Amino acid sequence: MKARPPGSAQPPPTRITVFQEKNSGREKIAGINEFGREIEFAQIININDALPNLIDDPESYISDRIEGDLVLSFLKHPDLAEYLVRVCNSQKIPVITAGKKIPGAISPFTCCGLGRHQGLGHYGEQFGFPEFEVITADNKIVSLIVKRGASCGATWEAAATLIGKDPKEALQTIAREVQYLCTADPAAFDPISGKSALHYAGEVHFHALQKALRGTGAIKIKN
Repeated sequence: MKARPPGSAQPPPTRITVFQEKNSGREKIAGINEFGREIEFAQIININDALPNLIDDPESYISDRIEGDLVLSFLKHPDLAEYLVRVCNSQKIPVITAGKKIPGAISPFTCCGLGRHQGLGHYGEQFGFPEFEVITADNKIVSLIVKRGASCGATWEAAATLIGKDPKEALQTIAREVQYLCTADPAAFDPISGKSALHYAGEVHFHALQKALRGTGAIKIKN
């Protein structure tokens, strides 16, 4: 993660605590480390135990005191995931449970489906629904800056492959590039949108690039 320049008057880093099972959040942690700015990990709590189907004592796995400004939950066991949200709510710490809808949590379908919410600090500014700033010249993309993207890092990696392409070709390929890199569960399905996680990730990146290209006036794209 990139450090704040000396003497900067920016707000302090956002401190994040991660809960995961058997390193289930490792790709997101790596992406945040590589592409995040002004973010620190307060704790990374990894549960490696073989878990029973029913957990009567979730407090034996999760402390009732959590550090940090924001919690990212990659817990798969419903008893643990729901208990963690209750603890976070009691401490008024926002908690994100991407791909798992839990009352009291912010629950985007994928990490790149996170909208803008108050209280998420630098994480919410940098990660979620993708946003691009694009420069074209001679009908080629010469610069594609990721202003906001997926915490797994797929947005930045896909953007790098589009430099030098003409805008229409870039639009035709960005979804495929993102889907190739996407770490979401390919079996995940959103009943509201009717899309799989991979399809959804590709689509939100397509629309983000389309919006950025429209803003340049270099290409006119019909809806």
